[in-house]
Amino acid sequence: MIALLSGEAVLTGDRWVVIEVQGVGYQVQVTQPALRQLADARGPVKLYTHMVVREDAITLYGFLHQGELEMFRILIGVTGIGPQIAMNILSQTGIEEFAIAILNEDEKSLTRIPGIGAKGAKRLILELRDKMRKISETIPQSGIGTGSMAVHDAISALVSLGFSETESRDAVTSAARASGSSPTVQVLIKAALARLKER
Repeated sequence: MIALLSGEAVLTGDRWVVIEVQGVGYQVQVTQPALRQLADARGPVKLYTHMVVREDAITLYGFLHQGELEMFRILIGVTGIGPQIAMNILSQTGIEEFAIAILNEDEKSLTRIPGIGAKGAKRLILELRDKMRKISETIPQSGIGTGSMAVHDAISALVSLGFSETESRDAVTSAARASGSSPTVQVLIKAALARLKER
């Protein structure tokens, strides 16, 4: 069981990265936010991994944070949710926003995620409500979670404009907290750009 990889990201592709560890390259499936961060990484990186062994393949799924790995394992424990759909969920939504969607029984938000239909959304809500309630106890009671879809999209937009993942996340998160409501992507981008220009 490979539980952790520490090395350099030497190659990236569509939702995967190759981590070189002492001359050996491990291809690891990662989420879209992690892929963008790893593509910009310089020097050693660390990925927490989950290994799936099947008759025809051995696949590694990697995460920058232990919490994401734990959420991935929770997700693949849900009936009908395999590793790829779990990765779609973690690519499209933050842990905070996902927990809130489950607790609010927000099927509409869940069905926006590729691979999740109406039945899948109902199943996620039914099977994860209690677990997400525990996670939600650690979420700040602010107007908007820093993992919301609008925040995620605004960060992606800034990264595409040439800003780094870190400075984009910091600027958008600050803008979201300052808004005190549920701002649109456009509002977040405008406010975040203003903050970035001040630096």
